[in-house]
Amino acid sequence: MKIAVYELRQDEKNKLEELKIKHGIDLVSTGKTLNKQTLKLCAGCEGVSVLGRSSLDKELLEGLKKQGVGYISTRTVGYNHIDTAYGKEIGLRMCNAGYPPKGVAEFAVMLMLLTLRHYKPAMWRQNVNDYSLFGLTGQELGNQTVGVIGTGNIGTEVLRILSGFGCKLAAYNKGETEEGKRYARYVSLDELYRDSDIITLHVPLTEENRHFINREAIDKMKTGVILINTARGELMDIEALTEGIESQKIGALGLDVFEKEEGIYHADRKTDILKNRDMVYLRQFPNVVMTQHMAFYTRANIDSMVTWGIEGLLDMYHKGVCRQEI
Repeated sequence: MKIAVYELRQDEKNKLEELKIKHGIDLVSTGKTLNKQTLKLCAGCEGVSVLGRSSLDKELLEGLKKQGVGYISTRTVGYNHIDTAYGKEIGLRMCNAGYPPKGVAEFAVMLMLLTLRHYKPAMWRQNVNDYSLFGLTGQELGNQTVGVIGTGNIGTEVLRILSGFGCKLAAYNKGETEEGKRYARYVSLDELYRDSDIITLHVPLTEENRHFINREAIDKMKTGVILINTARGELMDIEALTEGIESQKIGALGLDVFEKEEGIYHADRKTDILKNRDMVYLRQFPNVVMTQHMAFYTRANIDSMVTWGIEGLLDMYHKGVCRQEI
């Protein structure tokens, strides 16, 4: 099988070379996104693999089809950058990647700790040799009630980690799981909003749950609630979050993802003027911790995503089935 790999990062190269040798794959690769200008690179390829900055719309999917490509993988868990409905309509088969839940789960808990212990203003002070303590009184994670929305692999791992801190744990999911019940009590969404000191999101992005956290949801929460998001930026209505921070209804935010982050995160933009004004405005607050969509970014997860991205194509091509087919 011949595969064109787009958006290849330096940290993916060793694993990709290992897979090339292991499976005897014919590979072509580039660090550029898949677009109309780079489409010709996949001529003669049966499959292509991309990351999240390649926007595969109808026009590009048709171009891939005309080039003879039948299989597409994204080396990411999310796949909202691909028009999957149209891809299926024209006969393309697509799959996404996966990785162990531990890295993202640990990062979510880290964001809880950073917000509870006022890490951001403490670091600001240290940068100017201000080592005073006033205003930095923190809270202990074990004394908090934490609500976990979504108890798939990552949400359940978050529950497992938090159980070691002694937190009171509440969970909400469309279906209760036995593993989730080991650590938390399943409650209604309204009850979770009402009782939680910290709320963390671990659900996939769909059209149905876009802006899952909105004004109505925030109104039901405790004053001073801490919100954590390591899932997808579009799960939260940024205008509602900003209003919540300004009014102090929201006590703190820990955001690894942000609405309309595309084109900003995972790129060096230090000499540019950012057009996402919501991002620029919200990040100035001392109780808002923002990171650049990096909760997933561990050695184990990178290797896993490359492996799933390549082996998913091979499985669809050779076996006709793939565990991660979209």
